Amino acid sequence: MASYYYLVSSLPSLTAGADMPMRYEEFLLACQGNVDEETYKKLETLTTSSSEGPLLSEWAATYGALMKELNAQRSMALGKTYPAGADRDGMNSQVIAAVLAAKNPLEAEQLLLDYEFTLLDDLVGLHMFDAQVLFGYALKLKLLERRSCFEKEKGKAEFKHLFEQIQQRVYSL
Repeated sequence: MASYYYLVSSLPSLTAGADMPMRYEEFLLACQGNVDEETYKKLETLTTSSSEGPLLSEWAATYGALMKELNAQRSMALGKTYPAGADRDGMNSQVIAAVLAAKNPLEAEQLLLDYEFTLLDDLVGLHMFDAQVLFGYALKLKLLERRSCFEKEKGKAEFKHLFEQIQQRVYSL
């Protein structure tokens, strides 16, 4: 654990509104030799849905509840039924409502990412130089990695293409 002091303090800070300061592969290289083999293997196979490891079981429950709320509100918006759980979180409901009301998909993703970062910060709490903070950092990096896949110009082009296809179908009726 003593090696976590240097490792954690050498990592660049992550914010939800900024670009990735490093790729996940670079993060893994920084961890190599500074964490035990079991921890490294968990980091190597980490996804936002992982549930085994420090912080990950808590994150899996939190993230699962958030995704369940997202699915429930999407289903309701489509007029479909969705099994409502008795343990719905009010804050999750408010955030997901704001996400679904966003003016464009990129803004919705950013709102969701901001909230996910807040949830991770709450789970990490006052941990500073241990596996909790390391796995929290890794999850944030994975979330930023997902967001980096969205490109505004490609999205606009795809939207325009899909819209033109719909127009052609409507005109052909």
